[in-house]
Amino acid sequence: MTARARLARALREAGVPDELYWIEGAHEPAPTPPDFVYLRASPDGAGWETGVYERGAHHPVARHATEAAACAHLRALAL
Repeated sequence: MTARARLARALREAGVPDELYWIEGAHEPAPTPPDFVYLRASPDGAGWETGVYERGAHHPVARHATEAAACAHLRALAL
């Protein structure tokens, strides 16, 4: 199980509503909610990105070298 899958499970078990977060490859609600915190691979392929999705646009908050670091940051944002 990936760090992203473990994070998705932890957020679900903590009662965080599905529409409040999006984790690439592990938790991608459909239809896409209008606003949420997210974790995805950086668009340039260099690491991971966490941020806020609002009004149809991704707004990065931080970049991370590792998946584990990105997961820890998203956990802090979501809880």
